[in-house]
Amino acid sequence: MFEVGFLGTRAPLFMDVVTLFFALTPFLVGYSIFLAVKGKYRLHLQTQLAVFVLAMVMVVVFETGVRIDGGFNAYMHESSWSYNAVLIYLVAHILFALLTVVAWGITIYSAYKVYREEGYGSPYFKLHRKRARWVFLAIIINSMMGVSLYPILFMT
Repeated sequence: MFEVGFLGTRAPLFMDVVTLFFALTPFLVGYSIFLAVKGKYRLHLQTQLAVFVLAMVMVVVFETGVRIDGGFNAYMHESSWSYNAVLIYLVAHILFALLTVVAWGITIYSAYKVYREEGYGSPYFKLHRKRARWVFLAIIINSMMGVSLYPILFMT
């Protein structure tokens, strides 16, 4: 887990795995949305839940690995970037990530609840599509922010 990863940098293996997953997350979520557009709503729900749960697992792996491996300060020690600038960027990313996870979770839960009670014909699903677009945009931005931290911490 803490040996050098497979991306050819000084990052540990867990960081390479987590970074790769979060780089792919917008594509996985996009595919799930494609399923909904094609009318495969049950599969859409299943893939959304799977990606969401896997994302939460990856966050736990990430947080555990970072804490055991010495944390942000240990990674910044070898970076050529300004500590304060990266710290501000990291805090912004964390806050945005928290909001995104909450909104994503609420979107999945509320859509499932309405589906169970009213089915896909419910007028709620117009609101769901609108909310889901914002959540998808937030997932894309979050992915870009998180992935951009990788070269800052491990390639400079």
